[in-house]
Amino acid sequence: MEPNVFWKAVNQVPILLIKFYRSFISPLLGPSCRFQPTCSSYALEAFRTHNFFYASWISIWRVLRCNPFTKGGYDPVPPPRKKSNDKPVKGYNG
Repeated sequence: MEPNVFWKAVNQVPILLIKFYRSFISPLLGPSCRFQPTCSSYALEAFRTHNFFYASWISIWRVLRCNPFTKGGYDPVPPPRKKSNDKPVKGYNG
């Protein structure tokens, strides 16, 4: 199995858990998120665009910040980092 395919499969577990939360638990609790997009939408996007560990970290950090002492507002998922295939030119200090 390719590493990329493996990690996409690993990311499906939290995605399914978040979808379960959004379908069955969130409607019982009502809206309470201080951010846009909501914390569950943020986590879904994080797991769809980033690796498992980074997505877990930024999702947990986001939920911890979603409290009455935080202003909230617009807080998008960071875009994926571009992989650079460019190698630095020897002797060039840019």
